[in-house]
Amino acid sequence: MHADETVFVVDDDEAIRKSLRRMMEAVGLRVETFEHAQAFLDGFDRSKPGCLILDIKMPGMTGLDLQEKLAENGRNIPVIILSAHGDVETSVRAMKTGAVDFLRKPCRAKRLLERVRQAFAQDAEIRQERDERAQLRARLDALSPREREVMGHLVQGKSTKKIAFELGVARKTIDVHRGHIMTKLQADSVVDLVRMWPA
Repeated sequence: MHADETVFVVDDDEAIRKSLRRMMEAVGLRVETFEHAQAFLDGFDRSKPGCLILDIKMPGMTGLDLQEKLAENGRNIPVIILSAHGDVETSVRAMKTGAVDFLRKPCRAKRLLERVRQAFAQDAEIRQERDERAQLRARLDALSPREREVMGHLVQGKSTKKIAFELGVARKTIDVHRGHIMTKLQADSVVDLVRMWPA
């Protein structure tokens, strides 16, 4: 587990917040609690890894509304719904928006902690994928306009000879561009380039 992983709890019931804090801290987890959705939005630091334990029925913004708002804004924090309220339709809505699980209060500590660990693992994957995409974007941005143009031809499966003919340059020039592209993108083959090419 990452040292900064935090369990964020949003529940309007103070007793529940205290109980969840005790449970999480007893097993060495960091916890931040919020009494309503807006307080969470105002205080949430998206750079912190972790997961969100969320009640459904709260004053103001509901838990499901908060979950959907986070998803719309690209804040991909894994969510565990923990509520005394909820029907099949509500459960389906939560799961479709990406909830790790929908648990009913009261919930056994063992089951909730299992879901928290699962959510932490999911968050780590999300962050790793985001970091890899950012690194790839930076490498693609390092290509010159001509290198991007040559790459576009390469990922279409065109030969060096054909690319040189279409661009009106020598084959050797295309070979030089290809070498620069492979180095800048840290690619080993054209297959790698195809995977990296923006869709």
